Amino acid sequence: MNNINLQKLLSLSQKVQSGKATKDQTDEYMSLLLQNKSITAKQYSDYKSNRNVDDIVNAAVVIGGIVLLGYLLGKLTE
Repeated sequence: MNNINLQKLLSLSQKVQSGKATKDQTDEYMSLLLQNKSITAKQYSDYKSNRNVDDIVNAAVVIGGIVLLGYLLGKLTE
């Protein structure tokens, strides 16, 4: 995990998934996924440019869940 704050990622993921995230929280969530290289720079750029925002955010929620699941599985196998 590229030194991202997993607790913050989890909290933001839950808010984004439930539709309760503010624009700033969604921006931070997308930024964390970019920092972790879980989404591409193009996906992030498209998100910031308001292109296909719903599709990108929905995909990011799935990706964020996979990142968190991978982290938890890694901790279980240690």
